[in-house]
Amino acid sequence: MTDITDTATGPLEGIRVIDLSTVVMGPYAAQILGDLGADVIKIESPADTVRVGHYRTTPGMTPLNLNVNRNKRSVALNLKEDTDRERALKLIDTADVLITNMRPGALHRLGLSYDDIAARNPGLVYAHAQGFRSDSDRAGHAAYDETVQAASGLVDIADRALGEPVYLPTIIGDKVSSLTIAYSVLAALLHRNRTGQGQLVEIPMTDTLIAFNLVEHLAGHTHVPETGSTGFPLSMLKGHKAVRTKDGLACVIPYNPRNYRDFFTAAGRPDLAEDPRVGGDAVDSADHEDLAALVDACAPALTTEEWAEVCAKHSIPMAPVLELDRAHEDPYVQGGHLLDTVEHPTEGTVRTIGIPLRFSATPGSIRRLAPVAGQDTEDVLAELDTAAR
Repeated sequence: MTDITDTATGPLEGIRVIDLSTVVMGPYAAQILGDLGADVIKIESPADTVRVGHYRTTPGMTPLNLNVNRNKRSVALNLKEDTDRERALKLIDTADVLITNMRPGALHRLGLSYDDIAARNPGLVYAHAQGFRSDSDRAGHAAYDETVQAASGLVDIADRALGEPVYLPTIIGDKVSSLTIAYSVLAALLHRNRTGQGQLVEIPMTDTLIAFNLVEHLAGHTHVPETGSTGFPLSMLKGHKAVRTKDGLACVIPYNPRNYRDFFTAAGRPDLAEDPRVGGDAVDSADHEDLAALVDACAPALTTEEWAEVCAKHSIPMAPVLELDRAHEDPYVQGGHLLDTVEHPTEGTVRTIGIPLRFSATPGSIRRLAPVAGQDTEDVLAELDTAAR
């Protein structure tokens, strides 16, 4: 069971973050900063309607909320009311970072735009995440992960590789953007600490995912004139998939001729180990699809554990497929405390996702589990009143 500590030990100890965001993208970024030691205060509506998903006991305490709002204090404020809006502004005055994904129009109406806030707190790092960049003709348009997957080319990649324009079954646009918010905030804080100058950091989801996708998939369009098509060839192969072993699923990826020869020999197919397609110093790209089919056909010869031993011995890239339903039983997950149980004040025994980073001098910590909306309002506002005296 994971220990909950009251002491911030991470590298961001002493940094205050105001989380004025909803759903996943902003909250997950703020949680990462909280895991690294920042004091994160989440401002949310007293009648919160964005804690999406089912809940077991307390309204709003959904699995998704529990997974993106730990290491935060929740303050319930109605920003449409003058008194509560002024309280929010005073909290922002005390902050180093503000994260928001509210639409620009709403921010302007509430007096919470970057210009409004910078006039009060010029050293603030103001991170604004939205679907599309502010100087485009789509600025202010509604955006969800699926629309971002489409607008970023990810659906085209899936259509070409799989023959169907499916969405990736994970909210990759939100989560990649969360990571981008986190590293952008850290860079802006470094600049602020050197110069005293805060700044607006804009994180458009679509632009972020376009850049993410094109790292390998720009491919033959990297040069002008083009030297080939877009799409990373290996990723686009129809046979580019996990294989079925004698007793399960595994990723087995021979990358060079020696890998293939060792794989086929272990599978009891010495004839394939002598195949001229794996006899040279490199595998011809034209043969990758046929070889992938042969790997798939040979994989049932051994169990997943047997393949793990063979691949480790011969340096063949391999990993068992992690079954999510059994992730908490997986030795690798357990060894890294990537899933552990905790006692939540309102939800009872729950699993919490571990901190995947390792800092030798300033390790992160789990100090607070996800709060019920508004549970810290009195304490935080009392601190604000005390500081004002």
